[in-house]
Amino acid sequence: MKHYTSIKDIDNINTWIQEAKALKRNPLNYKELGKNKTLGLLFFNSSLRTRLSTQKAALNLGMDPIVMNVSGDAWGIEFGDGTIMNGNTAEHIKEAAAVVSQYCDIIAVRAFPTLTDKEKDESEQVLNAFVKYASVPIVNMESATGHPLQALTDAITISENTEKIKPKVVLSWAPHIKALPHAVANSFVQAMQKMDVEFVIANPEGYNLSPEITGDSKITHNQEEAFKDADFVYVKNWSSYENYGKVTNTDTNWMITKEKLGDAKFMHCLPVRRNLIVEDAVLDSDSSIVIQQANNRTYAAQLVLKKILEDLK
Repeated sequence: MKHYTSIKDIDNINTWIQEAKALKRNPLNYKELGKNKTLGLLFFNSSLRTRLSTQKAALNLGMDPIVMNVSGDAWGIEFGDGTIMNGNTAEHIKEAAAVVSQYCDIIAVRAFPTLTDKEKDESEQVLNAFVKYASVPIVNMESATGHPLQALTDAITISENTEKIKPKVVLSWAPHIKALPHAVANSFVQAMQKMDVEFVIANPEGYNLSPEITGDSKITHNQEEAFKDADFVYVKNWSSYENYGKVTNTDTNWMITKEKLGDAKFMHCLPVRRNLIVEDAVLDSDSSIVIQQANNRTYAAQLVLKKILEDLK
């Protein structure tokens, strides 16, 4: 595998899930695979789980991770072609990506959307620039429109917590105080489309995700209807796609409660705002699998890095 930038890079998600579970059982089995290899982690935005889990995944494989907060530790990077660089940017991505490629065997990038320019965000300017100008493999640690490491994690977690042949999985919108990206929701939808699950998306009117992403997936504006007989409820806020990046609904009735959840397992990518997205009674109950979910971030990242390293040999 050359790059991991999208859920579409997964050829068989069921096989990947089983491989990740095997890594989880024996995380140091491939300690020699990454020996003398360096992973560069470039963060254009803040991170907790993604940063730590990807570092740990690299260490489990014997790699040497180098972490850089690009927005604070580097020159401002210019991504436009033909730009006259007489402003705040001092370095062009063409040189930056080429130079980092000389220092690192794999580059992982995290860069959020603007949420103001849909066309620019959907072009994945930052991620695709590294794919284009770097000479080493690129891993997406969350981009403007996708978070494939998180979605692989979610698939692993669902598999670990069900014995049903076809569990019912619901992705539900919940209220938030500010505009949030679509990346986590987008990749989760794409992951569920690859799995044998009964999948439903529940969100208020005006909050449908991109039709390019949802495709034929079932969408309802009735949360109660969606939750009926659900085995897993994955909760995430996202801003409006139609009125791009806008918060047009703050209806607190969409918050997840114990009563609504019923017997389903509660999932969230974290961080989560208590008693806004979900009430304490859910997060503090046995129904919540968010901590297990967060732990699985390591093994999702480790599997991706392992596959890339194997192709580098």
